Amino acid sequence: MAQWFFNYNGQQIGPLEDAAAREQAQRKSDGYCWRQGFAEWQPIAQVTELRDGLAPPSAPVALAGGQRRSDDIDYKVFGSDMQFVEIELDPGESAIAEAGAMMYKDSSVQLDTIFGDGSQSGGGGGFMNKLLSAGKRVITGESLFTTLFTHNGSGKGKVAFAAPYPGTIVPMKLTDFGGRLICQKDSFLCAARGVSIGIFFQRKILTGLFGGEGFIMQKLEGDGLAFIHAGGTIVERTLAPGERIDVDTGCVVALTDGVGFDVKPVGGIKSMLFGGEGLFLATLTGPGKIWLQSLPFSRMAGRMLAGARGGKEEGSILGGLGDLISGDRS
Repeated sequence: MAQWFFNYNGQQIGPLEDAAAREQAQRKSDGYCWRQGFAEWQPIAQVTELRDGLAPPSAPVALAGGQRRSDDIDYKVFGSDMQFVEIELDPGESAIAEAGAMMYKDSSVQLDTIFGDGSQSGGGGGFMNKLLSAGKRVITGESLFTTLFTHNGSGKGKVAFAAPYPGTIVPMKLTDFGGRLICQKDSFLCAARGVSIGIFFQRKILTGLFGGEGFIMQKLEGDGLAFIHAGGTIVERTLAPGERIDVDTGCVVALTDGVGFDVKPVGGIKSMLFGGEGLFLATLTGPGKIWLQSLPFSRMAGRMLAGARGGKEEGSILGGLGDLISGDRS
């Protein structure tokens, strides 16, 4: 007998046995479900085993609200430490990217600055929809505008986007993750036109204040390819139901919609003051998939700042006091 888990916008229910799972699906079918044997979370309304008594399956959540289907793009990632991704476009296809991410493009690829994330571009959607899209980007700390690259010639057109600092570019086909992926605010690099860049609020205030990525994270939705950037080496792990991993708060890059995200104190007072690992750790609980980075930009910037100051240790919160004791500060 299978054990089912349900997820409604980050709120997880389960495990439930088959009968209870069908009842839950009939009560509320606008979320995602998972059981042993599923590679990823699936829209409840599209799972045959739970469909008894449900309305006919509708479009996936990622395509709700009239969002157009994403362009089907090809790509190739180059490099090891300082990577860039080259995207190949057919005539009429487009890619979106953060401002300043472009490395090069063919002359047949037209560059346009657009309002919002481009998910409404060319697919209808009034001014208010575009204004809402832009507003979401401002809340996550991004610009009101993104850049749209459209191939207006014949044959193939290419455009390339470079990583902002040493690390790894990871292609994510959103349909492999139920059409939705949660990631840190500055990890998005580029995507196929049609991918929506939204906001994801941490429900627990403690997680929002001390979770490393803050109260607001990015939510990528759609059925196309998106590319995220992680600092250093990236680690991908699949967590079983109830399995938990403790992570440095800055090392969380992305997670699937059903993964629980919370924080806990790093240990006792001595560990907090002298451990050099900060005050809190992120706790990620399955089921679902997570991506971790070995070199958060904040850590790299901190090391560079410490080097500029003469190689002072910046790990613990008593670093400044240590400088005073050693006579390095007047």
